[in-house]
Amino acid sequence: MLQSSEIPSCFYPKQPALISPKCPTTKHTLYLSNLDDQKFLRFSIKYLYLYKKSVSLESLKSALSRVLVDYYPLAGRLRISSEDNEKLEVDCNGEGAVFAEGFMDLTVEEFLKVSTKPNRSWRKFLYRVDSQSFLDIPPLVIQVTNLRCGGMILCTAINHCLADGIGTSQFLHAWAHLTNKPNADVLVTPFHSRHVLCPRTPPKITFPHPEFTNSTTSHNGPTLLDPTQQTLVPISLIFTPSQILHLKKLCIPSLKCTCFEALASHVWRTWIRSLAPPPSLKIKLLFSVNVRKRLKPELPQGYYGNGFVLGCAETTVKELITSNMRHGVKLVQEAKESVTDDYVRSMVDLLEERRVKPDLLATLVISQWSKLGLEDLDFGEGRPLHMGPLASEIYCLFLPVIGDFEGINVLMSVPESIADKFEVYMKEFPEREEHEGV
Repeated sequence: MLQSSEIPSCFYPKQPALISPKCPTTKHTLYLSNLDDQKFLRFSIKYLYLYKKSVSLESLKSALSRVLVDYYPLAGRLRISSEDNEKLEVDCNGEGAVFAEGFMDLTVEEFLKVSTKPNRSWRKFLYRVDSQSFLDIPPLVIQVTNLRCGGMILCTAINHCLADGIGTSQFLHAWAHLTNKPNADVLVTPFHSRHVLCPRTPPKITFPHPEFTNSTTSHNGPTLLDPTQQTLVPISLIFTPSQILHLKKLCIPSLKCTCFEALASHVWRTWIRSLAPPPSLKIKLLFSVNVRKRLKPELPQGYYGNGFVLGCAETTVKELITSNMRHGVKLVQEAKESVTDDYVRSMVDLLEERRVKPDLLATLVISQWSKLGLEDLDFGEGRPLHMGPLASEIYCLFLPVIGDFEGINVLMSVPESIADKFEVYMKEFPEREEHEGV
């Protein structure tokens, strides 16, 4: 019986294999857009899925080999461009994805008891590739861990430079589909070319792009969320549909909003209340905005590269805390509305001229995973009993709630010193907003 949240060691009966595309694929160099190879995306998106019953390893590997025919860049290798040492590209050489098979003395029920918050020991669920740098790690690494009870944990690491959340979901559903129907075709044909997001010649930067601009004035207070200076702990809180509806009603009648806008505003406000920085400090909320249908023309169907930019809401601590709920929601809405075709093109051109990184000082970053359909990933033995990230990061994730399509699980790491306060504030909902006129 598992006595703590610490996961036991993983046993590997054999060395991991390289799974190559089932048949020869085009050998070429894949250009990555400026949205793809941003420096803050140079990591892998790591998902963890828990299944009650194991799926045949051979069927998983066979389907993976088949799906890599369509998604062949994931079987390639990242490298630095010979023309620009600041840019990355993909050598589509068919070398293959890493597939590791493991066994753990653990049951599904034992994992579920400790699954509310990721912890460091979960890293045992993903094979660690020996590497000297980020470039040495294959774009796709998979580990299937069979459990003592006959269950299975599937862990995937997909390089963020090749795909965003929507793209990773598209690939994973294609893999699951071919596992269930080996002779079928992929449901959506992936679109590989990233040249649809090429910079203009000459570049035209027509917007200020506050997501990259450090506008924070110096102050004598504590550094806001500097991971090197603080002990962070994961916080996981589930918001039911009724709770989210209550947040939305706080903005009625003067403002209609989405579930994301209401919850994002609430989390941002709560985070700032808990940290209690100086009232005059300028603060930001960054969140991913899908641009696939915002561009003219729209990105092609099946585009699985990075098709998002960061929306940026900004204000001061005092304005966010003392104003009503509608203030934060309106800032989020205005940030979303500003992401037009011209704005995205301007950002691509900015990244061509300068390899800027997002301003993360006094900034909360939210990434929405709750509407990607990842909780429905079925390889033939049912949907997952748990789905989430392998680790809790400093940025905030909106995750799906298994069995509740409208619920949202908010997961983020906060300084240990404010964790209790943050949880209390997150669950504090006023009956009505007292402040009007914002």
